[in-house]
Order: sequence, then C-alpha cells, then structure tokens
Amino acid sequence: MRLRNIPGARDIIAISGFVVQEPEKKKGNWNTVFGNDHPIELEIGIGKGRFLMDLAERHPEKNFIGIEMYSSVLLRAIQRAEQRSTGAAEPLPVRVTKRPALPENCNFRLLRFDAVELPQLFAKGEIEKIFLNFSDPWPKDRHADRRLTSLKFLKRYEQVLKTGGELACKTDNQALFDFSLEQIRQSGWKLLFSTSDLHHTEQAEPEDLLMTEYEEKFVAAGQPIYMLKAQCR
Repeated sequence: MRLRNIPGARDIIAISGFVVQEPEKKKGNWNTVFGNDHPIELEIGIGKGRFLMDLAERHPEKNFIGIEMYSSVLLRAIQRAEQRSTGAAEPLPVRVTKRPALPENCNFRLLRFDAVELPQLFAKGEIEKIFLNFSDPWPKDRHADRRLTSLKFLKRYEQVLKTGGELACKTDNQALFDFSLEQIRQSGWKLLFSTSDLHHTEQAEPEDLLMTEYEEKFVAAGQPIYMLKAQCR
C-alpha cells in the first residue's frame, strides 16, 4: 500500500536540496542542474528511491532523475537520500526542518510531478533511458490509458527520449506485462528483450538484476519478475 498524507511531507519537499523546485523551468537545460553533459536517465515512480540511488552510485558517469507524484512517498525517498549522504543510522524525522545539504557531485535529483506532464519537463532528446519499476497495473479495462506502458504514455516518452532511447519495465503482474508487449508492438518501438522470469534467465544484464524493495520481497517469495526493454523510434 502506498503511503499518503504524512503531515509535513510537502514542507520537507519544498526545502530539500535533493528535490528540484519548479522543474518545468529546467526544460532543455537539465545539464545546468548537474553541472555537466552526462546522459540523463529517468525513473518514473521511484517509491522509496532505493533503485534510483543504487543505480546512481553504480554509474557516476551518468545523471539520474526520479519522479514521484505522491508527497508522502517522495518524503521517504528524501529521507533515504539524506541518510545515505550523511551515514546516519536512522532517517531524519519529518519534524526536523533543517535538512542536510545536497552532497557535492550528487548525480541524482528528485521531482514531485505527475508523469502525464512529462513533456513539460524535458525537451526532445534530453532523456536517454526511462525505467518503470512495478508500476500500478490499473487492472480495469477503462483505466488502460493510465498504465505507464500504454500507447498514450509511449507517445509522451517519444517526446523526451533521444532517438533510439530505451524503456525498461519490470512488473510482477503478468496481465500488465502482456499488455505492455502488445502496446510496444502497436507503437512501432523495437522490442529489445523480454522475459517472464528475470532472475532465472541467462540473458539478463547486471543492471537488469538491480532490485527495488518490492522486487526483493517478490523474489524472496518465489514470485517471477517480468521484464521488457524496448527502443524508441
């Protein structure tokens, strides 16, 4: 269950150095946020941020942006970022308004935003890769357009990805996986890789096996993980 309505969450988001305020004003100029021209990769729906931060630590030659639409979820990611940067034993409480400064050369940033508005945030070609990890499957047919692998969202991704940019999607939901494969086929994107059991295939790359907190629990319980990678037109 997603966290909601933690008192003070929005206040912490507004003062955190890890969070970019008014990100729509950075469109076309995200290199100035990071102070370099490294490629930028994006995770939509970061949860508590473990995957994004592990990826950023593993790849200092890249920059990473994580988008989360729920304030109380983004708060937990901020707390994790603070804890990692300071080496603290416990997350800083919400009531503490003086937060740790952004570490020098930090190669990831966080945004509170709805992915529907993605083209407002980034210019065409500004993003090299998009990650979708265990997104809401929106199981009812009438909600199909809300799924983050729907044709509507794939078109949004085309507006920000570079030509030949990639999408990587993991899920524990077979129906969403099958839907995603069909949407990729209809979209004209190129399917690069797919598997119905990620952690038991020899074709997986090391980065594919980097786990989220949800994924770790699913794998421990013997739940297969579905994954696909596709290339933008």
